[in-house]
Amino acid sequence: FKKLGEAVAMDEPLVELETDKVTVEVPSPVTGKLSEIIAKEGDTVEVNALLGAVEAGAAGVTKSPSSSETSVSAAPSELEQPSSSNTMPSAPSAAKLMAENNIAKSDILGSGKRGQILKEDVLNVLTQGVKAPPPAVSASSTAPASVSSSFVAPVQEMREERVRMTKLRQTIARRLKDAQNTAAMLTTFNEVDMSAVMDLRKRYKDLFEKKHGVKLGFMGFFTKAVCHALKELPAVNAEIDGTDIIYKNYVNAGIAVGTDKGLVVPVVRDADQMSLAEIEKEIGRLGRLARDGKLAVSDMQGGTFTITNGGVYGSLMSTPILNAPQSGILGMHAIKERAMVIDSQIAIRPMMYLALSYDHRIVDGQV
Repeated sequence: FKKLGEAVAMDEPLVELETDKVTVEVPSPVTGKLSEIIAKEGDTVEVNALLGAVEAGAAGVTKSPSSSETSVSAAPSELEQPSSSNTMPSAPSAAKLMAENNIAKSDILGSGKRGQILKEDVLNVLTQGVKAPPPAVSASSTAPASVSSSFVAPVQEMREERVRMTKLRQTIARRLKDAQNTAAMLTTFNEVDMSAVMDLRKRYKDLFEKKHGVKLGFMGFFTKAVCHALKELPAVNAEIDGTDIIYKNYVNAGIAVGTDKGLVVPVVRDADQMSLAEIEKEIGRLGRLARDGKLAVSDMQGGTFTITNGGVYGSLMSTPILNAPQSGILGMHAIKERAMVIDSQIAIRPMMYLALSYDHRIVDGQV
């Protein structure tokens, strides 16, 4: 957010830290100016590592060794620390990117202080082919300069772009792949006539909102239904730990929420003890926090079963992936009117496909 030398107020956001679960802002501990930036954009830092320094007082105050500076440290989070030295020939993120792509330091022009190679410099080489110029060659050894410009090959527009995944995206990718590699995952499908639920919601939604101050949505109905089903089928609410099965005598329902930065799953704790109105309020609260990027790590821990709604994106059918170490996940989908045979008569009904993915190691198909 802030640049070197800019004035800052106490508690004003200085920088944004992204962990593998949430994004947090680091506020200024004092009023003054940003006098030093230690961790560059794209670097990884460890808990309590120094990010920079803020010089207390008005902008322009002379820096003194008696310490008018306050260091800014990384808040406790799940981050890594870059290697550091006094010379720092290249930024840690840049060095890692060069190693991954077999790029020599001599091929890159550093744009940082004292010619330090930054991550952006490496990305320029990867995406635009911007390399350091070769050593100067004496005039006596050069070829004649009378080459026609018509022989110069035109620079083609780059058709690919390399972008490093965010910590959140890396975590999502890793956890989904781990779930596929660990569980014996199986998906079963059913279709549901939504007529009764839609009629009930239509009849009482205005009264419900007036009485409870929250809208009556479909997710509340499905969460309540899941709680009752898990009481009847406890294996779907359990998890495997080594050679043991841990049965959960409570329901912490994870509700998948899509955000600009990726999918997150905040948890409605003890959903089985809540009323429909309480469930709707908690879903709304967690959804707002998720979309604003203000979820705490604790908001996404401890889930026993997950519900995801691909219907908001128009999906008709999918095979949701387990949210390990959970043993079950329910996928809701779009409601579509279809011709159905009811009592030997064809009728139009609002239908939804439901997909239940479960761990076959603990849940049998007959369940």
